[in-house]
Amino acid sequence: MTLPATDLLALATTIKAWGQELGFAELRIADIDLQHAEAGLLAWLAAGYHGGMDYMAAHGTMRARPAELVPGTVRVITARMNYLPANGNDDWRASEARRLTEPGAAVVSVYARGRDYHKILRSRLQQLATRISTEIGPFGYRVFTDSAPVMEVELATQAGLGWRGKHTLLLNREAGSMFFLGELLTDLPLPVDAPISAHCGACHACITACPTGAIIGPYRLDARRCISYLTIELKGSIPLALRALIGNRIYGCDDCQTVCPWNKYAQRAVLPDFDVRNGLDQAELVRLFAWSEDEFNRYLEGSPIRRIGHERWLRNVAVGLGNALTAGAPPEPLLAALEARRGHASALVREHVEWAIGCGSA
Repeated sequence: MTLPATDLLALATTIKAWGQELGFAELRIADIDLQHAEAGLLAWLAAGYHGGMDYMAAHGTMRARPAELVPGTVRVITARMNYLPANGNDDWRASEARRLTEPGAAVVSVYARGRDYHKILRSRLQQLATRISTEIGPFGYRVFTDSAPVMEVELATQAGLGWRGKHTLLLNREAGSMFFLGELLTDLPLPVDAPISAHCGACHACITACPTGAIIGPYRLDARRCISYLTIELKGSIPLALRALIGNRIYGCDDCQTVCPWNKYAQRAVLPDFDVRNGLDQAELVRLFAWSEDEFNRYLEGSPIRRIGHERWLRNVAVGLGNALTAGAPPEPLLAALEARRGHASALVREHVEWAIGCGSA
């Protein structure tokens, strides 16, 4: 489709307005030339920092070449959507820090306490594409949200949605980092937006705060040590040397975000989908460990947490219980919960249960 430059400029402006109507905080448009990022991607993969995420290596340079992923792509409409729950604690950063000091508490990453963002963002981006096609007729596009070989942060940075922080996440001056990213790859030659300057300065708060030392330097993350990787992506046994460092974090980790000065500007979600469900902001380890597989699937229906399955859920909570014992929490309910799972059918669960019980006698 060929449109005059003036029409493309007007269309870009209209698309951004539609995006906000659909619940996105901001939309911007990126060029697809990511050649500058390709060497860094390949070096990261060569170092093995992706761990067991084999799909990262399998797609190789395609991540830096959007037109190979979707032939005909010339632009990427990149969008961000705030997810800090509207029904959460007002002083959310202090609340999150406090929960980490309560051994019996089960800490779930803020983004995972509501509905699955993959479905929400994909649905909203599809609605955006439908509006565009209604306006101009059929055009080429594909929608993605954290589910394809797309360098999301790089594209968002290129479009000026923010800058890459030293923890490798995108930062925005008005919203910190508490938002999701999504993309609409398109064959429309829309005018691109300019990147913005970085504003981390000499701050190293995120690097210092990382419990496992996964941020090995500014803009360098070893996923194999990251608690989000260990509790979500890792399919097998959590390395012994890292278990005590996980503390009571049972799904993901927000430490590098909660200490970031820019997150004092984090914005609340406008969609109720990200409201806290099942009391996951105040849950206790013992209660979550008692969930049967049926209860796990029922309570977490529509949640991103369901992707790890009940077996890895029990693995993660067992580690939390072991660390709670080490931290001096009243042992009786914790040990009783662990004993009830000692004969679990899964060798993975049994291994982590035995380790946790051992924490009580250490």
